[in-house]
Amino acid sequence: MKLDLRQIDSAGESGLAVDVKPILEILYQDEYLVAVNKPAGLFVHRSYMDKDEIYFALQLVRDQIGQYVYPVHRLDKPTSGVLLFALSAEVAHIMGQSFTDKTIKKTYYALTRGHLLGNDTIDYPIKENLDKFGDKNVSRHKEPQQAQTAYQSILTASLPISLGKFDTVRYSLIKLEPSTGRRHQIRRHLAHLRHPIIGDINYGDNKQNPFFREYFGFKRLMLIAKNLDFVHPITNVKIALEVKFDQQWLHVFDKLKWHCIP
Repeated sequence: MKLDLRQIDSAGESGLAVDVKPILEILYQDEYLVAVNKPAGLFVHRSYMDKDEIYFALQLVRDQIGQYVYPVHRLDKPTSGVLLFALSAEVAHIMGQSFTDKTIKKTYYALTRGHLLGNDTIDYPIKENLDKFGDKNVSRHKEPQQAQTAYQSILTASLPISLGKFDTVRYSLIKLEPSTGRRHQIRRHLAHLRHPIIGDINYGDNKQNPFFREYFGFKRLMLIAKNLDFVHPITNVKIALEVKFDQQWLHVFDKLKWHCIP
């Protein structure tokens, strides 16, 4: 079987319908912290790239709980999953330091091109990509930063469809635990291994992305921040936050006949 991809454009990074104001799922809330499930296609806060955007996670959460919130980490616009905010500047500072000190465990899942097998740690320095407008005050001579991402292959699948020079289309479900937090770290590390994330328009595959859109019926970056584990900065209680795979992920799992998803 061979699909004609000539009329399909490159897969984008948006998975969010913005015709109505989104209501975000609150995963956790107390007097110090609030965590939500951020959908793909939503910026965390206003940025130089957002001129056509209407909604932002920070404002949505603020409006939902009726209180100002402070972001303590970031997720790229196309990445979905656990997003944590503090409810005061003091708690935000403590949590920010916890991320810096690597005492917070982050677990992601990605759908990648090809069969990436086994487990290992990607230790590959990242040269920061700078934008001429948003990063105009950042030195262009900044050295590459150390970056480490542990990965584990969970499942693989093949579709009997020829694409380009290959007779089959191959996918892997990969579990990832970054120990550093560089911009686009997971995306760039997987691209470095030649197993880019499906739907990644910056570092991905320009044949696989349009094929995915046609075959599965939607386009988005297939990367989810599934778990966030940390010790509460005030109560010292261990907090474990988790989001479920959404319907688009489940649709992919069904078509790939993956039925034992962690």
